[in-house]
Amino acid sequence: MNLFRIRGIQLQLHFTFFLLIAFIAQDGWAEARWAGLLWSVATVLAFFTCVVLHELGHSLTAMRFGIGVRRILLMPIGGMAEFDDIPRQPLREFLMTIAGPAVNFAIVGALWFVPLGADNDVVLRYSLAGLVEQVFVANLVMGCFNLLPAFPMDGGRILRALLATRLPYLRATLWAASVGKVLAGLGVVIALIAPRIGLTDEPLYMLAVLFSFIFIAGEIEYRAVKRREVEDAHWRDVVARLYVPNRATAEPPPVLFP
Repeated sequence: MNLFRIRGIQLQLHFTFFLLIAFIAQDGWAEARWAGLLWSVATVLAFFTCVVLHELGHSLTAMRFGIGVRRILLMPIGGMAEFDDIPRQPLREFLMTIAGPAVNFAIVGALWFVPLGADNDVVLRYSLAGLVEQVFVANLVMGCFNLLPAFPMDGGRILRALLATRLPYLRATLWAASVGKVLAGLGVVIALIAPRIGLTDEPLYMLAVLFSFIFIAGEIEYRAVKRREVEDAHWRDVVARLYVPNRATAEPPPVLFP
């Protein structure tokens, strides 16, 4: 579902997002009727507003580098910005990536100075002060969680950017994706056995789904980079054959594809 555009970037909702809203609203209603329903929905909307700001951090930085941004898609497990391309320059990829968590930490810094009332140790559950506290914690968790080196999360992309300063881009992607798979696999296991190790009372199924998505997405992006490397090598060979009659003695052809 299309919502609106921000600086030309289309904001969209996945259809499953409405299932999340319905589930959260029902849970809030069961807990405290209208007060619980309104509180729960407001909290989710505030959280996803921060998700949009996080993705805009990535997107607006990418646009500064001349990279097109197709859309920002909101799903129950978070948000995703779709770019026309990812820069091969490590510094640019680093700046694009770090811009997202930087927005979350900026929100945390701003909310740190918001007074929560006369007694900051007592925050009412259904109050504006409680909502501010929820947004504060959510942004702190979002910023830190995204810095986990689990490719293609932000931390994984930062890892690839650092590796790409020393390794070929494809090999850097392979290493980042491999580290990400290990961490994602561990995340799924920990989420499912959380009650047995004393973390929670019930398994964290949503977190397990999120880590499963990260595992799959990392492999998909690695294959896409590998396929593009093969295609680029093919076209470089075609250009070389067209412009270099005698490859043994002639100078290398000009670089035609940036």
